Amino acid sequence: MELINGRPTDTTGRLPKELRVYDFLDALEITYQRVDHEPAMTMEACVEIDKAMGTTMCKNLLLCNRQKTNFYLLLMPGEKVFQTKELSAQLGVSRLSFAPAEPMEEFLDITPGSLSVLGLMNDKEKKVRLIIDSPVLNDEYIGVHPCINTSSLKLKTADLIDKIIPAMGHEPTIVHLP
Repeated sequence: MELINGRPTDTTGRLPKELRVYDFLDALEITYQRVDHEPAMTMEACVEIDKAMGTTMCKNLLLCNRQKTNFYLLLMPGEKVFQTKELSAQLGVSRLSFAPAEPMEEFLDITPGSLSVLGLMNDKEKKVRLIIDSPVLNDEYIGVHPCINTSSLKLKTADLIDKIIPAMGHEPTIVHLP
């Protein structure tokens, strides 16, 4: 895996949703690096990609309430085990569970296995609330998919928090998970 600066020069075979991510980041004048790879379907594959990029793995989970009326995108360190009870208590929401694939596609234009904070750029109606576990903010860089799991981007965490998320119009809620 080769770390490449910026967007691909040859966009043959790239999906429009991936190209929209590059357009979005370029419009914000965000510096980023990219690694192209086989589809990352397991945490083990993500660990290898993160090693190549020099980032710490971040889990991205789409959650919902029991009625499937409220949706949450949780960013948390890859090594942590997700504990529903703890997050539910901090958010004041009863019983969170994993959301089905349909809302992920409908609100974020992302298929399972490609979930990324960058999908929030497609959430124009603000249907998904962004939740960040505080240790994610401690690293200088973060790795994210450009709405497809055959590439990964290395972004400065400060750029994500200070420029990208505000440009998407989402206000993150910071939590402290055990």
